[in-house]
Order: sequence, then structure tokens, then C-alpha cells
Amino acid sequence: MCGIAGTSKWGDRTSIDLKNVVPLQGDVFLGVDFGGTGVKAAPVDITTGELQAERHRIPTPQPATPEAIAGVIKQLAEHFEFKGVIGVGVPSVVRRGVVYTAANIDKTWVNINAQKLFEEATGCPVVVLNDADAAGLAEMNFGEGRGHEEEVVLVTTFGTGIGTALYVEGKLVPNLELGHIEMDGEVAEKLASSAAREREDMSWKKWAGRVSQYLGKLERLLSPDLIIMGGGVSKKDEKFSHYLELPMGTPVVMAAMRNEAGIVGAALGAHYKYARFLAEAEADAGRPSPVNGVALASVSGSSVRTSP
Repeated sequence: MCGIAGTSKWGDRTSIDLKNVVPLQGDVFLGVDFGGTGVKAAPVDITTGELQAERHRIPTPQPATPEAIAGVIKQLAEHFEFKGVIGVGVPSVVRRGVVYTAANIDKTWVNINAQKLFEEATGCPVVVLNDADAAGLAEMNFGEGRGHEEEVVLVTTFGTGIGTALYVEGKLVPNLELGHIEMDGEVAEKLASSAAREREDMSWKKWAGRVSQYLGKLERLLSPDLIIMGGGVSKKDEKFSHYLELPMGTPVVMAAMRNEAGIVGAALGAHYKYARFLAEAEADAGRPSPVNGVALASVSGSSVRTSP
């Protein structure tokens, strides 16, 4: 059993006995990135964004039902012998731990309380958030988003689908899922995701044209100051980045966190919720909250005010 005992509703401070709230594993949280082809995890030091062990990957089971993924997350926690708070990024709209959409995952996920499911599987407190929002948290705190806290920043992830996270003056606008906007009569991610490039055997130049068209639509809708492009494809930017051209000239940079953004961001999401919970619980008890020396809404000196 992990650090917060007795209930899966650990985010509800009225249902938690404060004596059961203990410091878990210092500043280390387990980040899990649930993707279309693999579920990846690693313990993360949320003060630095650094992985504390080599990431471990388990192929995404097919079908990727809630029960199957819960089993994988249990295996990942056991692999690291982890007994703290776990953050999980899921490719879906997520509100208060409940999954509401299933565009690229098994349809049985809709209306599933993923937080409760994963807590029952692991015995640990769990925070569930949108996977692109998680990647954005990582980039804004440790990657290319640093120094742009007073601007509008759009973080995109290209993989099985297209994820998007929008930050307005450092504040996250959650669950946008703009990979599902219309483009040429189709859902955009069916035309411009990394999976679409591979499926259609597109040249990098042709694919970059589609990405430019897609990002151009977002540019007109959102007028961002900066677009950060992430996902596994960001490791191959020399093959396509010089072909990208947006109508309004918004700069597009490759994600600094590369394919670790989802893991690091999921851990950050877990930290933020745990920190808020501790602060509220300690306030109710009339004493200051010890949150392991990490600010509630910032990491390692960043002024980004981001939380899921």
C-alpha cells in the first residue's frame, strides 16, 4: 500500500485522515505515458525533470481495454518497486480522473474512472491527465517553453494521433484535443499525424506540407507566439523542419524533452495535485504544508503556473 491510505478519493481532503498523509518518495514521482504502441514509465525528479532510472516500456496491449492498461501500469509500478504518487497521461479528454473520449484508444474507455481503476490496480494514489497536457507541462517547465511564460504557447505532439496543449501566460487550457479539427473534409490527425505519414508512405516533404497546413489552421485560430512540436518525430526534425512554412510566420521549434515529455509531464501533474492536497489538508489542520521544498505552482524556479 502506498503513502495515502484508506480511500481512492485522496483528492477530497474531507475524506482523508491527515495522519495517513505521509511524505512519499521525496521529489520523485512515477510518470506514465500511455501511447498507441507502448506504455512507458520512469521515476522522475520533479525539481529537475530528470529521469531517475532508465525508462521502461511495455507494448500497448491489443485491445487496449481499461483492464489491460491497468494491468500494464501495475507491472510498471512493480518494475520500479515504486510506492509513491503516480501520474498517468492518457490520450483522451480527462476530467477529475474520468475518461470522456476514445478517438485513438478502445471505445470501452468512455466514462471510465481511470484514477480509481489505476489506484485499485497499483495500491498507490494516481493522478490522470490528458497526455498532451502532460507533455506541455514538461516543455513549459523544463523545455522550449521556458522564457515564454507571458506568451501564448501551443505545444503539439505528433504520434498515433495529434495532441495539443495551449498555455496562455503560463496557464494551461486543458483537454483541447485540436488534433480532431476538420482539415480537407477529414479529421486532421488522420491526415497529418506521424502514423498517417507512415500509413501513406509519404515523403518527409509531403508530410511537412500537411503539417504546415494543419499548424496554419491552428495559427489562425489561436494566434500563438510560439509553437512547440513534439512526439517521437521531433527526433528527426532534420528531415522535415526546413519544409515547414506557416502563413503568419509563427516560429515552430522542436520539443527539447523529445519523447520523455509525456513521462516527465505526467509526474509533474501528479506532483501538482499532491502538493495542493497537502497544502489544503495542512491548512485545515492549522499548520503550514511541507511540500518537499517545491513550490505549489512552479518547478525549479520556473514562473509557469500550470496545473491539470
